[in-house]
Amino acid sequence: MNIPALRAPVMIAAFGGWNDAGSAASLALDHLISLWPSTVIAHVDSEDFYDFQVNRPTVSLDDLQKRYLTWPGTQIVGLSTPHLNFDIVIVKGVEPSMRWKKFANDILDIADDLEISLIITLGSLLADTPHSRPISVSATGASPEIAQRLAVETSKYEGPTGILGVLQDGAQRRGMDAISLWSAVPHYAPNSPSPKASLALINALEDFLNISIPQGDLPTQSQNWEIDVDELAREDNEISEYVRALEESKDAADLPSATGDAIAREFEKYLRRRSAE
Repeated sequence: MNIPALRAPVMIAAFGGWNDAGSAASLALDHLISLWPSTVIAHVDSEDFYDFQVNRPTVSLDDLQKRYLTWPGTQIVGLSTPHLNFDIVIVKGVEPSMRWKKFANDILDIADDLEISLIITLGSLLADTPHSRPISVSATGASPEIAQRLAVETSKYEGPTGILGVLQDGAQRRGMDAISLWSAVPHYAPNSPSPKASLALINALEDFLNISIPQGDLPTQSQNWEIDVDELAREDNEISEYVRALEESKDAADLPSATGDAIAREFEKYLRRRSAE
């Protein structure tokens, strides 16, 4: 493991698979990695945690047309962000197939070694939400104490969980601060990558960390995605009617939140982005 010099690092983790509808969480991490200088800290040995008949290695060709294998796995990357008061550690990979307790402990051991001050897990789920409206993001803490202290909701979910839930539980048991951000992806458009949901996660990170994150091409990609789903809906009357019903429900639910405080928060976010340009 390569341990770089990091300042009060915040760990942000996401995994492809069950926790990653529309690849929104993975795309959000790819966007963060593209923004700032990065250093590979560690690779988690894929042989210990993956069933290669479920997550198969892929064959690719390099510029010289030589074949090489890429194995499914998890990578830990450090991002240098000198304009912020902290650096960022990214944990990105595919949800493991087995030995989840050992996997989570290995990740959290690295977090201990790096003196991580906060762990944020990113996920995305299929939901009854219209693609034509802002994507909602929930922010939750694993315990009432963490939720109250970090000003997020307490998670009240009960049921099957993924590796993100295991990481959250392990972090809580170690006394680490940890929250989870989940974006909602329209369930009638689950197959294509959803940059709009990724952008919503980036915006939620901005709000929670009180920082400005360059958006790059995500707004344009989000608009193009929305246009593509518009065309999908127009081709199917049943989907089109369903989307209209979701829009009416969403608009009615969001109307009370259009307060002066909400508008002020959006203006403050706009000013942060302008100052970072």
